[in-house]
Amino acid sequence: VHLVESGGGAVQAGGSLTLSCVASEPIIRNYCMAWFRQAAGKEREAVVSTQGDGTIRYADSVKGRFTASQNTGKNTLRLQMNSLKPEDTATYSCEAEPLSLLGCDEMYNSWGQGTQVTVSS
Repeated sequence: VHLVESGGGAVQAGGSLTLSCVASEPIIRNYCMAWFRQAAGKEREAVVSTQGDGTIRYADSVKGRFTASQNTGKNTLRLQMNSLKPEDTATYSCEAEPLSLLGCDEMYNSWGQGTQVTVSS
């Protein structure tokens, strides 16, 4: 599957951004999806991941501030980011793996080019 992210930008702390990941084919019931981020000098972090049963997991660092949603008709995984903090600054990338009968094992094999999010204090 081909993935294209958009929506990054520069905001002040406390602001909001919405990231979009558009897939080249339907994702619900077909793919496990995730948003990852990587800041300069830091390890890659899984921010949000969808599970085979439709549930969504969030990293503790973003719970209550970020909300992911899947738009069936547009093959899109959106990430609404509110109350942004400087530590949210990173390159965000969307990743996918085919959903198997065993569910999601977080072995993503497709990813987009990434989109930069910069939060200033």
